[in-house]
Amino acid sequence: MDFLWNAEQEQIRDAIERVCAPFDADYWLEKDHEGGFPHDFHKALADAGWLGIAMPEAYGGAGLGISEAALMMHTISATGAGLSGASAVHMNIFGLHPVVVFGSEAQKKRWLPPLIAGHDKACFGVTEPNAGLNTLKLQTKAVRDGDHYVVSGQKVFISTAQVANKILLLVRTKPVEECKGTEGLSLFYTDLDRSHIEVHEIPKLGRK
Repeated sequence: MDFLWNAEQEQIRDAIERVCAPFDADYWLEKDHEGGFPHDFHKALADAGWLGIAMPEAYGGAGLGISEAALMMHTISATGAGLSGASAVHMNIFGLHPVVVFGSEAQKKRWLPPLIAGHDKACFGVTEPNAGLNTLKLQTKAVRDGDHYVVSGQKVFISTAQVANKILLLVRTKPVEECKGTEGLSLFYTDLDRSHIEVHEIPKLGRK
Protein backbone atom coordinates (compact mmCIF):
# COMPACT_ATOMS: atom_id res chain seq x y z
CA MET A 1 0.00 0.00 0.00
CA ASP A 2 1.36 3.41 -1.03
CA PHE A 3 0.97 6.05 1.68
CA LEU A 4 2.71 8.81 -0.27
CA TRP A 5 0.65 11.76 -1.47
CA ASN A 6 -0.08 11.83 -5.17
CA ALA A 7 0.44 14.92 -7.33
CA GLU A 8 -3.13 16.14 -6.87
CA GLN A 9 -2.92 15.82 -3.08
CA GLU A 10 0.35 17.73 -3.05
CA GLN A 11 -1.37 20.52 -4.99
CA ILE A 12 -4.16 20.57 -2.40
CA ARG A 13 -1.61 20.84 0.40
CA ASP A 14 0.23 23.68 -1.34
CA ALA A 15 -3.02 25.56 -2.09
CA ILE A 16 -4.22 25.27 1.51
CA GLU A 17 -0.87 26.49 2.78
CA ARG A 18 -1.20 29.59 0.59
CA VAL A 19 -4.66 30.37 1.96
CA CYS A 20 -3.42 29.89 5.53
CA ALA A 21 -0.23 31.92 5.07
CA PRO A 22 -1.73 35.29 6.16
CA PHE A 23 -2.97 33.65 9.37
CA ASP A 24 0.42 33.25 10.98
CA ALA A 25 1.59 32.34 14.48
CA ASP A 26 0.88 35.85 15.75
CA TYR A 27 -2.72 35.60 14.53
CA TRP A 28 -3.31 32.30 16.36
CA LEU A 29 -1.44 33.47 19.46
CA GLU A 30 -3.83 36.41 19.66
CA LYS A 31 -6.77 34.00 19.35
CA ASP A 32 -5.30 31.91 22.16
CA HIS A 33 -5.14 34.97 24.39
CA GLU A 34 -8.37 36.74 23.45
CA GLY A 35 -10.60 33.92 22.21
CA GLY A 36 -13.29 34.50 19.61
CA PHE A 37 -14.15 32.60 16.46
CA PRO A 38 -11.73 33.15 13.51
CA HIS A 39 -14.37 34.48 11.13
CA ASP A 40 -11.83 35.93 8.69
CA PHE A 41 -9.99 32.60 8.52
CA HIS A 42 -13.26 30.75 7.90
CA LYS A 43 -14.20 33.25 5.19
CA ALA A 44 -10.82 32.92 3.45
CA LEU A 45 -11.26 29.16 3.13
CA ALA A 46 -14.87 29.57 2.00
CA ASP A 47 -13.97 32.20 -0.60
CA ALA A 48 -11.26 29.90 -1.98
CA GLY A 49 -13.80 27.08 -2.29
CA TRP A 50 -12.27 24.73 0.25
CA LEU A 51 -15.28 24.27 2.54
CA GLY A 52 -16.78 22.09 -0.17
CA ILE A 53 -13.74 19.90 -0.73
CA ALA A 54 -15.65 16.66 -0.10
CA MET A 55 -19.09 17.85 -1.22
CA PRO A 56 -20.59 16.95 -4.61
CA GLU A 57 -19.80 19.28 -7.50
CA ALA A 58 -23.53 19.58 -8.29
CA TYR A 59 -23.97 21.71 -5.15
CA GLY A 60 -20.82 23.79 -5.45
CA GLY A 61 -18.31 21.39 -3.94
CA ALA A 62 -15.08 19.98 -5.31
CA GLY A 63 -16.26 16.37 -5.35
CA LEU A 64 -13.09 15.01 -3.72
CA GLY A 65 -12.90 12.43 -0.97
CA ILE A 66 -12.53 12.17 2.77
CA SER A 67 -8.80 11.48 2.35
CA GLU A 68 -8.38 14.87 0.68
CA ALA A 69 -10.50 16.52 3.39
CA ALA A 70 -8.36 14.89 6.09
CA LEU A 71 -5.24 16.12 4.28
CA MET A 72 -6.75 19.60 4.33
CA MET A 73 -7.33 19.41 8.10
CA HIS A 74 -3.77 18.18 8.65
CA THR A 75 -2.37 20.99 6.52
CA ILE A 76 -4.40 23.65 8.33
CA SER A 77 -3.19 22.39 11.70
CA ALA A 78 0.42 22.19 10.53
CA THR A 79 0.48 25.84 9.45
CA GLY A 80 0.28 26.84 13.11
CA ALA A 81 -3.50 26.97 13.37
CA GLY A 82 -3.57 23.72 15.34
CA LEU A 83 -6.87 22.51 16.74
CA SER A 84 -8.29 26.04 16.80
CA GLY A 85 -8.01 26.39 13.02
CA ALA A 86 -9.11 22.87 12.15
CA SER A 87 -12.15 22.89 14.44
CA ALA A 88 -13.30 26.21 12.99
CA VAL A 89 -14.08 24.50 9.68
CA HIS A 90 -14.25 20.75 10.24
CA MET A 91 -17.99 20.65 10.87
CA ASN A 92 -18.72 22.44 7.59
CA ILE A 93 -16.52 19.95 5.76
CA PHE A 94 -17.50 16.64 7.39
CA GLY A 95 -20.68 17.21 9.37
CA LEU A 96 -23.33 17.26 6.68
CA HIS A 97 -22.29 14.07 4.90
CA PRO A 98 -25.43 12.36 6.22
CA VAL A 99 -27.31 14.86 4.04
CA VAL A 100 -25.04 14.06 1.07
CA VAL A 101 -25.69 10.33 1.50
CA PHE A 102 -29.28 10.22 2.72
CA GLY A 103 -30.84 13.63 1.98
CA SER A 104 -33.42 14.21 -0.73
CA GLU A 105 -32.46 16.22 -3.78
CA ALA A 106 -34.47 19.17 -2.48
CA GLN A 107 -32.69 19.05 0.88
CA LYS A 108 -29.24 18.92 -0.76
CA LYS A 109 -30.03 21.88 -3.00
CA ARG A 110 -31.36 23.91 -0.07
CA TRP A 111 -28.77 23.07 2.59
CA LEU A 112 -25.41 22.32 0.97
CA PRO A 113 -24.66 25.41 -1.19
CA PRO A 114 -24.96 27.93 1.72
CA LEU A 115 -22.70 25.73 3.84
CA ILE A 116 -20.09 25.37 1.10
CA ALA A 117 -20.16 29.12 0.41
CA GLY A 118 -19.60 29.86 4.09
CA HIS A 119 -22.92 31.67 4.51
CA ASP A 120 -24.08 29.03 7.00
CA LYS A 121 -22.05 27.78 9.94
CA ALA A 122 -23.24 24.46 11.28
CA CYS A 123 -22.67 22.44 14.44
CA PHE A 124 -23.48 18.82 15.27
CA GLY A 125 -25.43 18.01 18.44
CA VAL A 126 -24.79 14.44 19.56
CA THR A 127 -23.14 14.13 23.00
CA GLU A 128 -25.30 14.55 26.11
CA PRO A 129 -24.52 15.20 29.80
CA ASN A 130 -26.13 11.95 31.00
CA ALA A 131 -25.27 9.70 28.08
CA GLY A 132 -21.83 10.81 27.00
CA LEU A 133 -20.92 9.03 23.78
CA ASN A 134 -23.33 6.16 24.44
CA THR A 135 -25.43 7.26 21.50
CA LEU A 136 -28.05 4.56 21.94
CA LYS A 137 -28.97 6.06 25.34
CA LEU A 138 -29.62 9.62 24.11
CA GLN A 139 -32.48 11.34 25.92
CA THR A 140 -33.07 14.46 23.82
CA LYS A 141 -36.36 13.88 22.07
CA ALA A 142 -38.41 15.25 19.21
CA VAL A 143 -42.19 14.89 19.50
CA ARG A 144 -44.45 15.37 16.50
CA ASP A 145 -46.90 18.24 16.91
CA GLY A 146 -49.03 18.70 13.81
CA ASP A 147 -46.77 19.43 10.86
CA HIS A 148 -43.62 20.05 12.93
CA TYR A 149 -41.60 18.63 15.82
CA VAL A 150 -40.97 19.98 19.30
CA VAL A 151 -37.45 19.20 20.53
CA SER A 152 -36.42 19.13 24.20
CA GLY A 153 -33.25 18.04 25.95
CA GLN A 154 -29.58 18.89 26.45
CA LYS A 155 -26.41 18.51 24.39
CA VAL A 156 -22.80 19.12 25.43
CA PHE A 157 -19.40 19.64 23.76
CA ILE A 158 -20.80 21.05 20.51
CA SER A 159 -17.95 22.54 18.49
CA THR A 160 -18.74 25.98 16.94
CA ALA A 161 -22.10 26.20 18.71
CA GLN A 162 -21.09 29.69 19.85
CA VAL A 163 -21.31 30.99 16.25
CA ALA A 164 -23.38 28.42 14.35
CA ASN A 165 -26.68 29.39 12.79
CA LYS A 166 -27.55 25.77 11.89
CA ILE A 167 -27.46 22.52 13.81
CA LEU A 168 -27.50 18.89 12.75
CA LEU A 169 -29.22 17.32 15.73
CA LEU A 170 -29.41 13.64 16.72
CA VAL A 171 -32.50 12.96 18.81
CA ARG A 172 -34.96 10.27 19.78
CA THR A 173 -38.26 10.15 17.95
CA LYS A 174 -39.20 6.93 19.72
CA PRO A 175 -38.54 5.97 23.38
CA VAL A 176 -35.46 3.80 23.89
CA GLU A 177 -37.56 1.23 25.78
CA GLU A 178 -39.47 0.53 22.58
CA CYS A 179 -36.39 0.22 20.36
CA LYS A 180 -33.68 -2.21 19.41
CA GLY A 181 -30.22 -1.05 18.37
CA THR A 182 -30.32 2.22 16.49
CA GLU A 183 -34.10 2.26 16.07
CA GLY A 184 -35.83 5.47 17.11
CA LEU A 185 -32.90 7.82 16.39
CA SER A 186 -33.47 10.63 13.88
CA LEU A 187 -31.38 13.45 12.44
CA PHE A 188 -32.78 16.98 12.16
CA TYR A 189 -31.11 19.88 10.36
CA THR A 190 -32.56 23.15 11.51
CA ASP A 191 -31.89 26.73 12.58
CA LEU A 192 -30.05 27.12 15.87
CA ASP A 193 -32.69 29.45 17.23
CA ARG A 194 -31.18 31.18 20.26
CA SER A 195 -34.55 32.51 21.33
CA HIS A 196 -35.36 28.90 22.31
CA ILE A 197 -31.88 27.49 23.03
CA GLU A 198 -29.30 28.40 25.67
CA VAL A 199 -25.67 28.05 24.57
CA HIS A 200 -22.91 28.20 27.20
CA GLU A 201 -19.16 28.12 26.66
CA ILE A 202 -17.27 25.30 28.38
CA PRO A 203 -13.72 26.19 29.53
CA LYS A 204 -11.15 23.70 28.19
CA LEU A 205 -7.44 23.24 27.71
CA GLY A 206 -5.58 23.67 24.42
CA ARG A 207 -7.62 26.41 22.76
CA LYS A 208 -9.84 29.34 23.55
